[in-house]
Amino acid sequence: MVSATSRRTFLRAGALSAAAVGVGSNLEAKLAFARGIECFGSGGVPGSQQTPQVKLGVASYSFHKFDRAHVIDFTRQLNTPYLNVKDVNDQMPMKPISETAEAVAAYQAAGIQVTALGVIYFPSSDAADIEEKFDYAKRAGVSLIVGSPTRDSLPAVEKFVQRYDIRLAIHNHGPEDKQWPSPLDILAVIKPMDPRIGLCIDVGHTARTGTDVVEAIRTAGSRVFDLHIKDLADMKVKESQVAVGDGKMPIRGIFEALNAIGYKGYVDLEYEIHEDDPLPGMIKSFAYMRGVLAGMGYRD
Repeated sequence: MVSATSRRTFLRAGALSAAAVGVGSNLEAKLAFARGIECFGSGGVPGSQQTPQVKLGVASYSFHKFDRAHVIDFTRQLNTPYLNVKDVNDQMPMKPISETAEAVAAYQAAGIQVTALGVIYFPSSDAADIEEKFDYAKRAGVSLIVGSPTRDSLPAVEKFVQRYDIRLAIHNHGPEDKQWPSPLDILAVIKPMDPRIGLCIDVGHTARTGTDVVEAIRTAGSRVFDLHIKDLADMKVKESQVAVGDGKMPIRGIFEALNAIGYKGYVDLEYEIHEDDPLPGMIKSFAYMRGVLAGMGYRD
């Protein structure tokens, strides 16, 4: 008689092997799947409380040339329910108010969870402008804004974080960003501020500042609220972005660091190349990341 545990191991191994074929010629991902089979074959139980989890999602800016219907279709094809939405095209309009509600209803009907809004900019301390954006987040039913205030406007934004009880994850934009180049620049400013103000670490922009991405995650700890993932062929060159797994980004190390800090948020793929046809590269990126996760014994 085959035990239940042996059957689970067999079925898991078969599923991982089949998925590895789908990754194509990417050797590292295939090896990751193989390691995943070894892990579960040695007694691990998928879905147990002891199994670390990384929740892979999508930053809708990856689809900035497309409308809401396409975003829903593409997200489904990527087999994830998690979406960080930006106010572009009709994806999640801030105005008119009625269209925000329509977008929320459309995502809900499609089984897609809007995990955050952004990037939303706060260029000044104007209270009316800040309030409008927090009202927008409240209408959308989200508890996290991925934002980019200026250093001058941040104290005013903090007051609305407190009033609305909506968290703010400040997004770093690399060497060109005179406000927040690196996550460490953000962390130095927000440490004494309300704990609902944290970081959205963009790993590509972080690497281009010369900052160690893995160490930045570990240093920021509980102040990491969101993470935008991408890969670079040259860790100093923005234009060298490639599908995740084809570059030099330490993907496994990033996942390990997130687990080490007890991260409960989302890892959103932000794919900023091939803007007219992003889906093939995004499918490849998800396949690679899922292969690495399986090899680590993590859940997606």
